[in-house]
Amino acid sequence: MIATRDALAPVVDALLRRARADAETIITTAEDEAAEMIAAARREAQAVLAEARASGTAQARAYAAMEHARARRRARRMELAAQREVLEELRGRAVTAVRSLRDDPCYPRLLERLGESARQAGGGDLVVSEHADGGVVAEGRGRRVDCTLDALAGRAVDALGGEVERLWAP
Repeated sequence: MIATRDALAPVVDALLRRARADAETIITTAEDEAAEMIAAARREAQAVLAEARASGTAQARAYAAMEHARARRRARRMELAAQREVLEELRGRAVTAVRSLRDDPCYPRLLERLGESARQAGGGDLVVSEHADGGVVAEGRGRRVDCTLDALAGRAVDALGGEVERLWAP
């Protein structure tokens, strides 16, 4: 048996060398494939990360734009509210000022002129009466002409138009 083993020793050695060479080739191929798979996974991870960054950046920009627009609208609402407040203050002061005309010695003459103006505006058949807060009201057949001091003060403020913007202009 030893003779058979000695006789087969070169064949066994050759088969072992061949098996080792094949194993080396398989291991090298497996390592190369594993390295390529790892590299591909890293590339894909980098691509996913870059896409996530771009998406996050786009979402952040959209959110910032939305917040900026919201802040602008809020600021505009506040500005308009302040302007309304100033305009109402002006109206209040105008009403107070014209109501003080009732104490003026010329007030009876003012009432006559307001009555004439009301009749000219609405017709000669209107009945003119003095209003409790000052001024007159002329009424008749579905028509009413308001020449009260409050209404006149309001019209005077309205007539200022764009000039009133100087109250809040820098």
